[in-house]
Amino acid sequence: MGKITGFMQFARVHEGYAPVPERIKNYKEFVIGLDDHQAKTQSARCMDCGTPFCNNGCPVNNIIPDFNELVFREDWKAAIEVLHSTNNFPEFTGRICPAPCEAACTLNVNDDAVGIKSIEHAIIDRAWAEGWVQAQPAAQQTGKKVAVIGSGPAGLAAAQQLARVGHAVTVFEKNDRVGGLLRYGIPDFKMDKGHIDRRMAQLQAEGVTVRTGVLVGEWAKDSKVTNWAKETVSAAQLQKDFDAVLLAGGSEQSRDLPVPGRELEGIHFAMEFLPQQNKVNAGDKFPGQLRADGKHVIVIGGGDTGSDCVGTSNRHGAASVTQFEVMPQPPEVEDRPLTWPYWPLKLRTSSSHEEGCVREFAVSTKSFAGEKGKVKTLTTVQVEMKAGKLLEVAGTEKTYPADLVLLAMGFVHPVASVLDAFGVVKDGRANAKASTEGASAYVTNLPKVFAAGDMRRGQSLVVWAIREGRQAARAIDEFLMGTSELPR
Repeated sequence: MGKITGFMQFARVHEGYAPVPERIKNYKEFVIGLDDHQAKTQSARCMDCGTPFCNNGCPVNNIIPDFNELVFREDWKAAIEVLHSTNNFPEFTGRICPAPCEAACTLNVNDDAVGIKSIEHAIIDRAWAEGWVQAQPAAQQTGKKVAVIGSGPAGLAAAQQLARVGHAVTVFEKNDRVGGLLRYGIPDFKMDKGHIDRRMAQLQAEGVTVRTGVLVGEWAKDSKVTNWAKETVSAAQLQKDFDAVLLAGGSEQSRDLPVPGRELEGIHFAMEFLPQQNKVNAGDKFPGQLRADGKHVIVIGGGDTGSDCVGTSNRHGAASVTQFEVMPQPPEVEDRPLTWPYWPLKLRTSSSHEEGCVREFAVSTKSFAGEKGKVKTLTTVQVEMKAGKLLEVAGTEKTYPADLVLLAMGFVHPVASVLDAFGVVKDGRANAKASTEGASAYVTNLPKVFAAGDMRRGQSLVVWAIREGRQAARAIDEFLMGTSELPR
């Protein structure tokens, strides 16, 4: 490694944040990345550990010790080449990945892990600044055509890989802009959408065709998620026009909360609330936008989507923000001997929580109440885990003021209309049924129709979507050409 004793000499340096009073006035990114010296010092902490568990902790198997050493040696151009060899979009993961690689870091056994995510962030930002990220068009075309349904991280990763080996790739996106849930699920203050736009310019320079505002299959008449598609294309037409089809849409069917009062106005899915602000930030007019100004906001769901609702509500100027989590509060420090190198259960406080939020744990919502059809309060009860079940604790009911309730309890499966349009067999969780191994990797019950990312595995991380998009691209290339030189 760059410095054998670095992990003993240097403490972890965290990326900085702009002050709360400053950053909640706008929707701009506020993370202050490592400078060159900090990145070099942080990379020096990477141990000569023999078995780099971080590589396997990372779903795309980033070659972490190698790019750490290159940063230490100040060979930034080689570092981005190593990083790009496994990850098409490190500017996405360097901003919004929860970094399972750091949980698996050998130093994390009894010390602070190497700041792998912050180093990745520094590498890709340096690469863009230096002009090292260039289009890599194929030397020759294969004559094969591939349709990719969905322009999130899985679809874009697959499209880029397939284009680079000479296939003619067309990406279909139902929204008016490319990016899927990256575009309309992630707030701008966590990831500026310019990062998507410049990657799309690269993909188009590599030969990828993009068609936005196109819904595959039929309109989802019962969906509460705003749909900006302007036209439809049938599954049969795609199968006729293309040699292979990849289903790479997101898991967008939100988990509902069917309790008394659910029909009241003012109760919305997170994915009704968050995309609207993204569109306004992009310069669009959105009459009747859902806003939290001056309201008592309740966010139901303790995950990342809930945290995004907290941050957006604070930027709207909410009177108060309270977030419910049905599970008990986890420990502030994980039991490392028990959990390492796996992702640990521990209390995680996001930057949005730090901006202002009351967090309630082990809370279940029993009912909503309102006036003139609008929600005004909700009633909760404490729950506890007994014999593997969450049971109500008698006498713990509590009523909260609630002018806006945001349901952020996760996503259960992809919107069914796409899978049904193709006739794809689903697994027990209503995702596309497809294996990841062997000759039939990522292929559905239909020989030329493949599935990857959330569409196949269900709600997951951006880094898992990139992994599956890359692997599905290789499977499709093998299907079309009989062999593939793409990495798996």
